[in-house]
Parts: sequence; structure tokens; C-alpha cells
Amino acid sequence: MKTAPRLVSLAPSNTEIVAALGLMEQLVGVDDWSDWPPAVDRLPRVGPDLSVDLDRVAALKPDLVLASLSVPGMEKNVAGLKDRGIPHITLDPHGLAEIWANIQLVGEACGVAERAAAAVGALQARVERVRAAAGARFGAGAGGGASGGAGLRLYWEWWPKPIYTPGRRNWLTEITEVVGCTNIFADYDVDNVRVDDGVEVVRRAPDYVLLAWTGAKRPDPAHVYRRAGWGDLEALRAGRVHAMEEGLFNRPSPRLVDGLERLWALIGAEGT
Repeated sequence: MKTAPRLVSLAPSNTEIVAALGLMEQLVGVDDWSDWPPAVDRLPRVGPDLSVDLDRVAALKPDLVLASLSVPGMEKNVAGLKDRGIPHITLDPHGLAEIWANIQLVGEACGVAERAAAAVGALQARVERVRAAAGARFGAGAGGGASGGAGLRLYWEWWPKPIYTPGRRNWLTEITEVVGCTNIFADYDVDNVRVDDGVEVVRRAPDYVLLAWTGAKRPDPAHVYRRAGWGDLEALRAGRVHAMEEGLFNRPSPRLVDGLERLWALIGAEGT
């Protein structure tokens, strides 16, 4: 592999890994949903995640395509790349350790392994600083797992109708535990949970309702207040319903650490 390969990214999280590695000059095409860093606006688009135009990808003559399985159905992109003999690697992280490994994998494939290791080390240090702060704020055990000292119960919402929320295997459960709290649906050993009846959310009585709707720049908390029965939630009565920036929470990329720090700023300031 050349030290400066021509790259095409098929997912926003992959594009953000490229940016973290300082390889934006090598990026010659991106998917339609990539929106960070701003430099992506100058690049050719190859289609949305489930409808990538592989003819357009091939026309860009990439040395390496960064594929993804972050959305169900993207498998067909990987199959198409294989059929066409286009060099690619496929990223499918679910937690922080896998995100670190993917950054290292991309760095090695692009000839910047040392840069990748340094980037991962810096990200890990930021996570540990938040973990330590949670431990200091909430006491022994906080920041280390679902039984952390804060005792605060967080409800994350990916999508409002039908309702989707992260389960045990999702990175949002992990960052929730770093700040010493619990994801109320972490007992589901899956990536995502479809909650057909919002009554189940009410029954689990979260202390916070955190809205990170996929594709929505700024979710409207008023939507939640209109749901039948949800007005009984202490989180709603206390105003602990927060719109979270989708780009910092819904993508398995280095920017998830920015999201973690935003979450800690919220929980650390308001948590009891």
C-alpha cells in the first residue's frame, strides 16, 4: 500500500477516522451522509449508505475503500466491492475497544500506524480523565461499570417512531458507564432495542431522557412530553430531557469521545 493512498469512505464514522489521522488530502470521495469535518463539502458524493453507487466509487480510482456495516443492509456494498475487485476494508465497531482497533487498522492500511497509535492513546487518555472525574464526583465504583456510584439511570433514544434505544452491546451503554451511570436497557444483550410500547420506558423510570435521533440535527424534546403516560416521569417533571448532537453520539468514530465529554459536562453538573 502506498503511504498516501486515494481513499473513499462509505460512512460518516469512517470519514471521521480519516480526519483524525490527518488523511483528508487523500480522501477523494465520501458517502452522502458524511458531514464532518467541513472539508468534506468539496468532495464527490457516492450515494447514501444503503444505495452507494459503486460505479461512481470505481470511477474515483481508489486505492482503498473504507466500507462499513454500521447500518443493516450495508452488506451489499461490501459484496459489490468484492465482486468488482476494489480494495477495501470493512469497519463494524460496537464499543470503544473496537473503535480504537479500527483507527489502528486504517492507520496501518494507509501507512501511518504510528500516527494512529498516538491518536488512539490521546483518545483513551480523554476517556480515562472522564472516568476518573466520575469516580471523584460520585464515589468509588463510578465510571467503571453498570453498578457505578452515581446510580443515575439514562434512557437514550435513537429514533422516535418506532422507538429505538441502544442495548448492552452498543457504545452508548459503554460511555454511559464511563460517567458512572446505567443505560436502562442494558439488560438487552443486543446492539439496539425496538421499544414498541413506550410504557416500558415509563416503567423503567429513567432519571434522564437523552434524544439522539439519527439524522436529526436537533431533536425536539416537546415530542416526548406529548407521549401518553410519559408526563408521570420524574425526568420530564424535572426538565431532564435533553437533545443531544447526533454526530457526537450515533457514530462509532473518534468524535464519540467529544460526545462523552459533553455527556459528562451534563451529568457532572446536574447529577446527585
